[in-house]
Amino acid sequence: MYDFVVVGAGPAGSRFSRRAAERGYDVLALERGSVGEPLACSGHVSTDVWEFTREGAREDLLQNEVFGARFHVGGPGSDDYPFYKREVVSNVIDRVGLDRHLAEAAREAGVDLREGHSVSTVEERPDRVAVTATGPDGTETFEAKMVAGCDGPVSRVRRELGLPEPGEKLQGVLGFSDEDDPGDYVDVHLTAPRFFAWRIPRGDSGVEYGLAAPPGSDPGANALFEEFTADYDVDTGEFCAGMIPVGPADSVTSRRGFLVGDAAAQTKPFTGGGILYGMTAADHAAREIDPEDPGTLADYEAAWRDDLSTEIRLGHWIRKCYSLPERVQHAGLSAFSGEIGVHMDKPTSFFSKEHLAKLLSRS
Repeated sequence: MYDFVVVGAGPAGSRFSRRAAERGYDVLALERGSVGEPLACSGHVSTDVWEFTREGAREDLLQNEVFGARFHVGGPGSDDYPFYKREVVSNVIDRVGLDRHLAEAAREAGVDLREGHSVSTVEERPDRVAVTATGPDGTETFEAKMVAGCDGPVSRVRRELGLPEPGEKLQGVLGFSDEDDPGDYVDVHLTAPRFFAWRIPRGDSGVEYGLAAPPGSDPGANALFEEFTADYDVDTGEFCAGMIPVGPADSVTSRRGFLVGDAAAQTKPFTGGGILYGMTAADHAAREIDPEDPGTLADYEAAWRDDLSTEIRLGHWIRKCYSLPERVQHAGLSAFSGEIGVHMDKPTSFFSKEHLAKLLSRS
């Protein structure tokens, strides 16, 4: 019997698997398809991502460096409001490569990671869990002391454990052009309902275009994406789509199971990104949870919420600004644009001494 069965080998799942294995636990990780595929997430991340990778990852995965963002209330060609730093703000990376890198790190730590295994049921028993999955060799049931649901926004584990859904799910759409663009600014367009659209230069790897919108929007996310790329006069060919969970539920743990990453909606409400928050929560899970003691699941709940809940709460307030009247958006962006001292994953940094000093220096 395993200590943990981990369902999902994205960043959160691979990170938790690796850290748990490094603590001496026997870990089985099951990935429904091939690690990193299909792509359904942006490759724009903060520079903190390298703290979670092995040596040499940056040289292998980096595609571009970003120094700031231009915000637009309208579409391409509309007035823009730049926010920037004099040093690198964020990185654009090979997103599929990141997943594979993290999965390989988990394997090297001793994790039994199996691709092509689709989980169908999760049964909690008094002293163990039974996870049934279908793989290349047929259907098999694996037993463990605990199960970790790291299987994304539409989580099978969450449903099987009877845990509550995230507060909201957005429909995200992503596509890539073959433009050669080494630019060091991303473009953010506040044109999608209750969210935004983006353009991210990836150096000689092309340009990433994307947007997110609530399901049921009229027009829908796919149509909005086609309009957005048409306005930029680019053809991204086929594009990928996926759900973005926003707003963690009151509980992400059960008797012998827990959720990490997108399955737990551990994401930034103002961008939808979840790589850093998910891996941060994974580290808390590996530190706090003892598979022999279900009571330690409460310690995980407390630890990750203590670390991330304020950032998530402030992120919700930032997102509300996307739906303000255009004249208010223009006024706000105009007032705050310029050199900044904020961290892209930490809304609390808006109140940092560094950022306040940048604001005061403009007056």
